[in-house]
Amino acid sequence: MKTTLKDCPSVHQVLLEMNGNIQLHENYIKYIINAELGKIRANIKKGKLSKTKQELLEHIVSQVWLISAPRLVNVINGTGIVLHTGFGRAPFRGKHLKDLADRLDGYVNLEFDLDSGNRGDRQSLVQEQLSAMCGSDSAMVVNNNAAAVFLSLNEMAEGGEVICSRGQMVEIGGSFRIPDIIEKSGAILKEVGTTNRTHLKDYEKAISKKTKLILWVHTSNYVVKGFTKEVSLSELVILGKKHKIPVMADLGSGALLDMKQLGLADEMPVKSIVNSGPDITTFSGDKLLGGPQSGLMVGKKKWINACKKNPLYRVLRCDKITLGLLEETLRSYHSGSFTKDNLSLTLLTTSRKILKNRGQKILDSLQKKTPIELGITLVDSEVEAGSGSLPDDKIESAALSFSPKNGKAKDLAKGFRCGSIPVVGYIHGNTFYIDLKAVLPNQIKRLATAIQEV
Repeated sequence: MKTTLKDCPSVHQVLLEMNGNIQLHENYIKYIINAELGKIRANIKKGKLSKTKQELLEHIVSQVWLISAPRLVNVINGTGIVLHTGFGRAPFRGKHLKDLADRLDGYVNLEFDLDSGNRGDRQSLVQEQLSAMCGSDSAMVVNNNAAAVFLSLNEMAEGGEVICSRGQMVEIGGSFRIPDIIEKSGAILKEVGTTNRTHLKDYEKAISKKTKLILWVHTSNYVVKGFTKEVSLSELVILGKKHKIPVMADLGSGALLDMKQLGLADEMPVKSIVNSGPDITTFSGDKLLGGPQSGLMVGKKKWINACKKNPLYRVLRCDKITLGLLEETLRSYHSGSFTKDNLSLTLLTTSRKILKNRGQKILDSLQKKTPIELGITLVDSEVEAGSGSLPDDKIESAALSFSPKNGKAKDLAKGFRCGSIPVVGYIHGNTFYIDLKAVLPNQIKRLATAIQEV
């Protein structure tokens, strides 16, 4: 028996069937119901439905339950990319978040000086610590590095020219392009040099009465090799002082430690950049630093204070949660190293040997038929840090590869993504992989369960 439009329940009938069990705003519930009814009516008109009115009611209610569930859910990152933008970049430990939640319960002294009883400055929560760690006169934080770059450009160069090498005209994900951000900031871009070679004389030749800033950009998400030449930041600082023009450095990612000593690619630490003498240096809080989404600005007190007074600062400032998380992240650094509380660096520096041991434990915990049916093997792999960090570095890792006897790799991938424990891996050729580099140690048992259930 074909379903007709008369069999479609009304919104009121669906609400009665739900009996107030879903705690959501009534308008949102009605929105979901109407959307589902629209799909049902379309299928009825195409003659594709054979359900009773009660079955339709139950289907709509189940869909309301499904759609009304929290959109932000915990996932197991099997891509191998630790700083994965799609998964929120730097991960946090649950304990870390719970400790912060206890301190954020109720009211906090975000902009209140408990000693004097007067209004305080939210930047004071991290300013001294950040300045000391980076070796700068002062520091401040806004909501991401794009904001830090934009605010700095607007304050230092609005209405004037910004000199930047053509070899540093970077573009990152999300349509952030250096030429565009300079234009939007109210400054005028003055390009110098070529894509692969820029000389100091190119900068000097471009300087005029209109010049307000020299911009040096670290190409953190790509590498140019071969017949190349670039001007060092130190040389630009000397040039800037000679002509009384400020110099700004955009690091993009930014690391507080020597990555090479941690067994990763050579990435100049922020402190070394600051020691080169730029007036302001900007970098991200949620990449190699291992903190929340934020843009960190360190440099000369004159310019940091000016940026704080800029009207744009209020548009770009961070909230109490971001500042609290950043403070905790900075506390995870000690004497040239880091603690296990810095989950990003912990994951990035976990050896292949340890990862293979975890992979073997997963295989040992599965029912004997599962590895055979899914064609699971433990293999060596190589991954990248992610988010444009350490672009030229392949990091050793280990992965579980799946070559199922029945079905396609894309179907298996969807099965993992849509399971009760969402797992996101990747497909290469006709094989599905779950890389273990970014799988948290406390997720190993859950991953084994997800494999068993898929």
